[in-house]
Amino acid sequence: MGKLEGKVAVITGGSSGLALETAKRFVQEGAYVFITGRRQEQLDEAVKQIGRNVTGVRGDAANLDDLDRLFDTVKQEKGKIDILFASAGKGEAAVLGEITEEHFDKEFGLIVRGTLFTAQKALPLMNDGGSIIMTGSVASVKGFPGFGVYAASKAALRSFARTWLNELKGRNIRVNVLSPGQVDTPDSQRLDEETRKMFESLIPRGKMGRPEEIAAAALFLASDEASYVNGLDFAVDGGFSAI
Repeated sequence: MGKLEGKVAVITGGSSGLALETAKRFVQEGAYVFITGRRQEQLDEAVKQIGRNVTGVRGDAANLDDLDRLFDTVKQEKGKIDILFASAGKGEAAVLGEITEEHFDKEFGLIVRGTLFTAQKALPLMNDGGSIIMTGSVASVKGFPGFGVYAASKAALRSFARTWLNELKGRNIRVNVLSPGQVDTPDSQRLDEETRKMFESLIPRGKMGRPEEIAAAALFLASDEASYVNGLDFAVDGGFSAI
């Protein structure tokens, strides 16, 4: 029996990257997953890759109407949620002095606003004893030039976790943040060789993480094995943020 046998999981941004790898792992462990993505073609391909026990719902986590459609679909098909993995959002660079309102609104709109309303709209369907996971970033505790707005938006998720676990303690719903370091994904593979080597030099083992290593950490936080893990900012970065 898998670690998530009979569980229902919702993964936003699950049509690509680390969230897609996590969706695959959840299904392998017995869960039924709902994934979202903004582009239908990419979403259809992700559903095909996952292969079974999956529903794809096109939508943007920053769009509240899209979130309503997502959770209406979940309610109609399964009627419950055991695991919510809010994983939408990636950073774009802008240094202080060049930050625009558009840049700020885009980063905070998707990562902070989108995550907040994803969780809030999911809550009526969440089973007691469920697990909420948010994708943070080790950028939130570092000082990468150009990524101040992105880092601040990810730090806000850590604050959400602290508050929400207290607000939801009567329902025994756990809330954790999963913060990856640099991972070898299609996005990182587009970096030039010098930049990749720079990142790898900062990781004690000398190489980037693998998507399946992040998925394994997400599985732990989603499963009953993490029943005593609540309010954690779980850095999965090979020790990068610790040194």
